[in-house]
Amino acid sequence: MTVTVRVRAERIPGERRVAATPESLKKLLSAGVAVQVERDAGMGASIADAAFEAVGATLVEPGSAMAADVLFHVRPLTVEETSALPAGTITVGTMDPFRGIDAVRAAQDGGVTTFALDLLPRISRAQSMDVLTSQSLIAGYRLVTLAADAFGRMFGMTMTAAGTLAPARVLVLGAGVAGLQAIATAKRLGGVVSANDIRAASADEVRSVGGTFIDLDLGTADAGGGYAAELAEDRVARQQELLATHVAASDILITTAAVPGRAAPRLVTAAMVRRMKPGSVLVDLAAETGGNIEGSVAGEHQRIAVDGGEVTLIGACDITSDLAPDASKLLAMNYANFLLPMLHEGNLVLDFDDELVGGSAVTHAGAVRNDRVREALEVPA
Repeated sequence: MTVTVRVRAERIPGERRVAATPESLKKLLSAGVAVQVERDAGMGASIADAAFEAVGATLVEPGSAMAADVLFHVRPLTVEETSALPAGTITVGTMDPFRGIDAVRAAQDGGVTTFALDLLPRISRAQSMDVLTSQSLIAGYRLVTLAADAFGRMFGMTMTAAGTLAPARVLVLGAGVAGLQAIATAKRLGGVVSANDIRAASADEVRSVGGTFIDLDLGTADAGGGYAAELAEDRVARQQELLATHVAASDILITTAAVPGRAAPRLVTAAMVRRMKPGSVLVDLAAETGGNIEGSVAGEHQRIAVDGGEVTLIGACDITSDLAPDASKLLAMNYANFLLPMLHEGNLVLDFDDELVGGSAVTHAGAVRNDRVREALEVPA
């Protein structure tokens, strides 16, 4: 029996990405998969419906009855959207299950199998499927271009007969994939870039992309999988105290710190912001999950009074959608590369003993399979 995949047109305003491209669909179609694409699904990523049809996909109306085995989606599905899926449907996409527990319950109750690519184990075999990495690369680049647009000055040093323009001093807090890409981008623009992170590997990683690592002598805190662990309150206070002088000296501050399943760690207080130089720019990638910078609001550009003028605080929102064609190209291959190993002689085989399949599965056959999500739901194994 032919496996059918449906590609969803995203409903959330501002979300322009799509979970498939004609190139990624060629891989699925060559493996014998039938593909349905909802009309206008690729519009925000500059992909016309005709381009999907040209490779062999069938167009279907958004919101029409689900007549496919697998649903590809970019943003987490709502409770209502999950409840409308037929039992046995398999969904592949991001879920953010710890903030979307009700949707997890809906999938459990409805017998829907859900794979959260944002929970995919970060092992070498998963690199081609890792949506967090591919989208963080896009986000890190976009953070710097947002800052550059708002800065009002050049990044690099320029020496002329009329005088010398000093380079921008850029501080990046959080040196995961997004942070490292931000460091590399700011460095290419000519900025003098320094960075801090509490993970053990971060010092070498920062230096590898041209940044100067700031050692706060706080020790390290690793949660595994390339993530930082949450700090105790006394260490948070000490971290803020030690960062204050570095924040005040920077022209551009970019924050990217995150702790999986938790609110974003608060790295910069309002008092620290008020000590910054007039004209400085702050961009907070974590604004949608609580903010690394006190007062940041997702989607808002704020002017904050400081001694002698103002600084600009930008709360990032949907920034990967700002570069939807490139973000979708990477995302689409992540999805295709995740599904293809499950196809065996035209059938979809879910081997939950496989680390990638079992590690990313949230619900299946009325049960919650992920240990951490089970704990959040307070349901037994």
